[in-house]
Amino acid sequence: MYAVIKAGGKQQKVKAGDVIEVELAHGGHDEAITFTPVLVVDDEGKAHYGKDLGKAVVKGRLVGEGKGEKIKVFKYRPKTGYARRQGHRQMYTLVEIEDVSLGRRAPAKKADEEEPAPQEVGVVAEAKPAPSAAKSAAGSKKRSRKPAEK
Repeated sequence: MYAVIKAGGKQQKVKAGDVIEVELAHGGHDEAITFTPVLVVDDEGKAHYGKDLGKAVVKGRLVGEGKGEKIKVFKYRPKTGYARRQGHRQMYTLVEIEDVSLGRRAPAKKADEEEPAPQEVGVVAEAKPAPSAAKSAAGSKKRSRKPAEK
């Protein structure tokens, strides 16, 4: 069974026993962590997503911290003498995935026990006044480019 979770602004495919790098999650060593924004769960070939997930949860524990690879940043503007060099190493937290579970699904509601549909509360649209006949008649006349004859 595997799941696709959202952690640190990224999506990752995980299964039990995997060790993943997540952008800096605060906590102590061996502290439990749960990922609830689960996007997809595959249960023996059957994919669950959306409302079908129910209360799916991915559980893990914090293993340690580390740094990612160095990224070189170079800014340059031609003909101005502007050049800047900078480096960055992202801090990561190592998380070991312990369990991927679907949880219990809510029982299906019967047709007799339907809840009434919620009423929409909104602003009533105001009626626009109809343009008067005098304004529309005056606006539709074509004006000639020649001066009026006397």
